[in-house]
Amino acid sequence: MKITVLGAGVVGTAAAYYLAADGHEVTVIERHPAPARGTSQSNAGLVSPGDATAWASPAALKTFLRALWNHDLGIKVRLRFDPYFLAWSLRFLRQCTVARLRANSQVKLRLALYSRDCINALSDATGIHYDERKKGILYFFRSQHSLDTGTDNYQFLAKHGLPIEIVGRDRLVELEPGLAGVKEKIAGGVYSPIDQTGDSRIFVDGLAAYAAEKLGVRFLFDTTVEGLDIEGDWVRAVMTSAGPVTGDAVVIAMGPESGLIGRRYGIDLPVYPVKGYSATIPLEDESKGPTMGGADEDRLVGYSRLGNRLRMSSTAEFTGFDRSFKPSDFKSMLSTGKDLFPGAFDEKKALLWAGLRPMMPNSVPVIGKAKYKNLYLDTGHGHVGWTMACGSGKFLADLVAGRKPEIDPQGLVYGN
Repeated sequence: MKITVLGAGVVGTAAAYYLAADGHEVTVIERHPAPARGTSQSNAGLVSPGDATAWASPAALKTFLRALWNHDLGIKVRLRFDPYFLAWSLRFLRQCTVARLRANSQVKLRLALYSRDCINALSDATGIHYDERKKGILYFFRSQHSLDTGTDNYQFLAKHGLPIEIVGRDRLVELEPGLAGVKEKIAGGVYSPIDQTGDSRIFVDGLAAYAAEKLGVRFLFDTTVEGLDIEGDWVRAVMTSAGPVTGDAVVIAMGPESGLIGRRYGIDLPVYPVKGYSATIPLEDESKGPTMGGADEDRLVGYSRLGNRLRMSSTAEFTGFDRSFKPSDFKSMLSTGKDLFPGAFDEKKALLWAGLRPMMPNSVPVIGKAKYKNLYLDTGHGHVGWTMACGSGKFLADLVAGRKPEIDPQGLVYGN
């Protein structure tokens, strides 16, 4: 078949790779001049099944409500008249029960574990490298209280297949010597040995080049999707700034913009943009930096070691499609970085960035056919798009081919 994929981020490019590997003739439409220049450009760098806990939870409900007036929290909500945000919020709040938290987290974990294996198999098959490190990720807590209360979600993930180790501060520093200087400030944490890190933009650059050269995938960059030409229950063409692109099937993998195009054509696709911030900084003294990925769970800052660079990320800000930022937005993040890794970097050399995560109210992505016979979705991956992209792409290719997916589809297929 001729398949058109909308979006060349990590999710869209991975989908294009697996579809082309199945023998389809694939065209990818991307508004940026190169792949992975949107949400996938500068994420936390964490490939993290250990971060599979759904955002919607009783604790998140309290934080979400507090964020309406307290803008110093890791979650920031800017109140304004946005009917779509209000509708999304109501659906999010309905997911904030213990039962929904457990169910959604279990689906996310299933896909995240599968996708991690897919990333590694793809890397082995193609020879693509991306400053990857396969040393695990540490999720740590600064107080005994936060450690005692914060490990419950990890214990649940462990019961459903995630290998973890609950560690005290001595074991934590043994695993990550880079935290030795702040050992006394950390009560302990959770070590997920199968988690890993890597630069998603480098990965996507390499994958797009491989898919184009080896599999014949055609990328149309600097090309904007303007709409769909639909007749009855069939998408005849994608209307773009470069003219119509016809084909046999269309895949929507447009990240935060997926919800916009879905609404135009009557598809219930509650994807909402959630802004995150990241800073990428060269390590002045590599011996003082981290050797693996980590997350400061009390300050809500994640980080990864990417070659000789440190990547830090934080914040979940509900502010629509505003991608702007200012230096003060990174003050808390950089302060945490200097506290954890004193002398490792010069913050004046930080490359600052902000992007939008495509969040579903239940934190679970949607994959599969939607409303029209030849229209597919692969979107809504939220803050773990890098983690889930390859698994989602392979899962989608199985659905398109009519094959039985390699993992249980329950909770992942659109409309189910």
